[in-house]
Amino acid sequence: MAHRRSKVLLLSCFLSFFLIVYAGKSYYDILQLPRGASDDQIKRAYRKLALKYHPDKNQGNEEANKKFAEINNAYEVLSDGEKRDIYDKYGEDGLKQHAAGGGRGGGMNIQDIFSSFFGGGPAQEEEKILKGDDVIVELDASLEDLYMGGTMKVWRVKNVLKPAPGKRQCNCRNEVYHKQIGPGMFQQMTEQVCEQCPNVKFERESDFITVDIEKGMQDGQEVLFYEDGEPKVDGEAGDLKFRIHTAPHDRFRREGNDLHATITITLVQALVGFEKTIKHLDEHLVDISFKGITNPKEVRRFKGEGMPLHFSNKKGDLYVKFEVLFPTSLTEAQRTKIKETLG
Repeated sequence: MAHRRSKVLLLSCFLSFFLIVYAGKSYYDILQLPRGASDDQIKRAYRKLALKYHPDKNQGNEEANKKFAEINNAYEVLSDGEKRDIYDKYGEDGLKQHAAGGGRGGGMNIQDIFSSFFGGGPAQEEEKILKGDDVIVELDASLEDLYMGGTMKVWRVKNVLKPAPGKRQCNCRNEVYHKQIGPGMFQQMTEQVCEQCPNVKFERESDFITVDIEKGMQDGQEVLFYEDGEPKVDGEAGDLKFRIHTAPHDRFRREGNDLHATITITLVQALVGFEKTIKHLDEHLVDISFKGITNPKEVRRFKGEGMPLHFSNKKGDLYVKFEVLFPTSLTEAQRTKIKETLG
């Protein structure tokens, strides 16, 4: 009976442990990986997600910042063989006990992890992954899309790796061995060793690609398509980057987060005032009426009527410059009346 109770207790403990390990979102789910993922798959998944959710690209976006922290926490564990083994067997509680017991806790912080991929510090020690060339496309976005957000369809022609007949040498590496050159004498030698892999070839493919234009994007900002650049045999493809520029507009001119417009009024309107509206980029009307005197080339500011700030609810301002249209000629009667009025 006691033996049976022991077995029941052991089974209950095992089920409790199983629920702890697999409840909630696992580190593998966070990095969008299967549990048996290789070290190379883990590195690639981290690189892709860290670029997407990095705080520099998501300023003011708390959800993205939280996701970035989750990604780094998951990578810190899964990229460390010892920690990964403990996590696979005992879950997060096992990691906590391991750290409390003087294991190799702490590890790299978020900055160390990210810099190991994208420059600085431990990056010197990382095995360099062969990468194809990045493709940079200069893209003119309409002011309407940059004001409200939108999408652009771009025709993309690119090289794609396809299977080809025959075999090729790949994954070449230098191996060190020792050769006996005499009694008790050995010489260290280096030999290049290559595997035989299926052959590949480049083919050209084309299709439309959808580029998302986010509200308030600035000139020079880039939309990244990870690993959609030039492919690399026995490596990873480069990235495709669309560099955004503001296309010329017939009514507005953009300067940073501000908009500028020029409006022409008559001499009478300049002297006695006027009622006027202008249609904005999303077609709402901005009232620019004025009851006083308007000087030629006078500029007035309309607060909050400029461009939206990227990842913010704030907006820049609209500056309207007034050009006064003078009459080309006056009759004697008009001259007399003007003198009487203004004299």
